[in-house]
Formats: sequence, structure tokens, C-alpha cells
Amino acid sequence: QVQLLESGGGSVQAGGSLRLSCAASGSGLSIAYMSWYRQAPGKKREWVATVTSSDSKAYGDSVKGRFAVSRDSAKNTIYLQMNGLKPEDTAVYYCAAFVQSLHWGQGTQVTVSS
Repeated sequence: QVQLLESGGGSVQAGGSLRLSCAASGSGLSIAYMSWYRQAPGKKREWVATVTSSDSKAYGDSVKGRFAVSRDSAKNTIYLQMNGLKPEDTAVYYCAAFVQSLHWGQGTQVTVSS
């Protein structure tokens, strides 16, 4: 019903920035909200940020003040601007969209070097 494609991952030095994108595609989309999650090897998947269809935003405690989520409704795309990156931000970042149930993208790798 919905397909998600993340992009924008890469390798940066500590203190650097990256911007992730997630494009949603499908017919008759009615997405209540979209979120970013991340997962490092050997660790549980962690919620990072959410933006709703009404443009409400929320963030996990570990990224507040450093990350910003935004959306482009016309393009069915959300973004995650990541500033002040730390080595502990290293993870695969996943996009998720709620359409009846939660749908997941394949993820994009972010690596932060000290």
C-alpha cells in the first residue's frame, strides 16, 4: 500500500551534519504520520522523531536540540536534518509511515567518526 525509500546517509566527522530524506509512494496515500527510527548493531530500534499530517513534531530525548524533522506534503517526503552529530548517532536510520499499519523503509547507514 505504501513504499518508502530513504536516502542521504553517509559518513561524517563528529560535529558534522547530514540530511536524510524519505520518499513515500503508492496509490491513494493517506498518511497519518511519518517517523524516523534508528538501530545500531546489537541494540534495540530507537524512535528518533515524528511529524504528523498536521505538521506536529516530536523528538526523542537523545536528539532534541540537534535534529529537526520536516515534511513536504506535495512530494510525500520527509526529511531529518541532523546537526552536531556524535559517534553514538551511528546507526541505520529507518523511515516509517502509518497507513492502517506501520510501514518501513529499508534504512540508510549513518556513520559518525570521532
